[in-house]
Amino acid sequence: MSKLENLKPQKVFYFFEKICSIPHGSRNTKAISDYLVSFAKDHNLEYYQDDSNNVVMIQEATKGYEDAEPIIIQGHMDMVCEKESGVEIDFEKDGLDLYVEDGFLKARGTTLGGDDGIAVAYALAILDSPEISHPRLEVVITVDEEIGMLGAEVIDLSMLKGHKLLNIDSDVEGSFLTSCAGGMTAKAEIPVTYQKQEGCLFHLKLTGLVGGHSGSEIDKERANAVVLAGRVLKYISDRMNVGLVSLAGGLKDNAIPREVQMDVLVSEDDKKAFEDTIATITTILQKEYSMTDAGLVLECSDAGNQEVEMLSFTSMSKVIFYLRNMPNGIQHMSMAMPGLVETSLNAGIMELKGDVFTVTHSIRSSVSTRKEELKEKLEYLVSFLGGELEVSGDYPAWEYRAKSSMRDLISEVYQDLYHKEPVFEAIHAGLECGILSGKIADLDCVSFGPTNLDIHTPQERLDIASTERVWNLVVEFLKRAK
Repeated sequence: MSKLENLKPQKVFYFFEKICSIPHGSRNTKAISDYLVSFAKDHNLEYYQDDSNNVVMIQEATKGYEDAEPIIIQGHMDMVCEKESGVEIDFEKDGLDLYVEDGFLKARGTTLGGDDGIAVAYALAILDSPEISHPRLEVVITVDEEIGMLGAEVIDLSMLKGHKLLNIDSDVEGSFLTSCAGGMTAKAEIPVTYQKQEGCLFHLKLTGLVGGHSGSEIDKERANAVVLAGRVLKYISDRMNVGLVSLAGGLKDNAIPREVQMDVLVSEDDKKAFEDTIATITTILQKEYSMTDAGLVLECSDAGNQEVEMLSFTSMSKVIFYLRNMPNGIQHMSMAMPGLVETSLNAGIMELKGDVFTVTHSIRSSVSTRKEELKEKLEYLVSFLGGELEVSGDYPAWEYRAKSSMRDLISEVYQDLYHKEPVFEAIHAGLECGILSGKIADLDCVSFGPTNLDIHTPQERLDIASTERVWNLVVEFLKRAK
């Protein structure tokens, strides 16, 4: 029995529930891609599936719309897979546990994937309906958007005829995006060495942080667990001899990390002082982040006396130096658009594994030269420590278009339906519109979507009423797109 059968629009939630039953995290998109192909076959649609699992589906115009310009509907099929501590789920194999609460759709203990499963659900519901009037529809569903827009980078769109695009990958109803930042993923790799040492081993776990989207929520001053790990280690090492045994935190470069774990070694004589030091730094952090991360906790457990492999003093110094000196968060605010973050980066994943310490950053900027300058700053810092910086997923910014018939029409429809002025703005988060603009000449596009809160975190929740209103907006837009 469907959990969402009583929600409206019924077809949208039917397809959304189906999508959520299929694992579809980034780099795990074969099953969802094949589902889209199966849908296309069942509906006798022209379709294309490439080796990366991107899918294009084409439906010809309905009667009376044969001469209208085609409309491209675009979104991505992959989701960010984050979960709360203790939640048992294998994102490679398991679907999501959906439930409805207080007018919102949620997934129990995990991200929901409304970013961007709702775009896929809207597209399928439109293609499935014999009643919706529309021009030729060209539905483009990409993969691996969440890890650098890799699908959009390689997709072949030569079969498309349209130059007008609806990107359904925004998360505030009534806010229509007309430009976005460019970005890249930068992975710092610093070599380390180990030595054997005996002492008292302590497990430290920093939890309770809010996290969030590293683009749209980078200005919220939320704690970054990776950054705080460096601060905690520096605070301890300034007060006693300590050895670093293990260190890991964060799951996605474009999600503000919520947790970090580390094992440290201290002498028997320093046990009490160590525990007191942890209590002190915990109090300091809880006070500083009381307004943004009220649940912050630094847990400390004694694992007893052990002989372990810990980092050499030089290697530990390199790790702490990098974590304390790497840039993070907002670097520049836009002077052209007051209130908009222009340039930022997020340390999203940290791992000490084997002979390499790695930190993976998401870099964003609406100014290409500042994006490069930030990359070079990281590169200089990493090379100073004897390491290398690996860059991937470099994508361009989506530049504002002075004249836009798409913007004009969606504004008209929105005002007619809801008697409100739409808000047109830029966003610091990345969207695929920039890459697609480089593939489709004279592309006119607008990005929008229903209200979806706390994306990229297990608190993600999709506003059900908003989903219906945006559905009505899309249907009416297609009806008027003659």
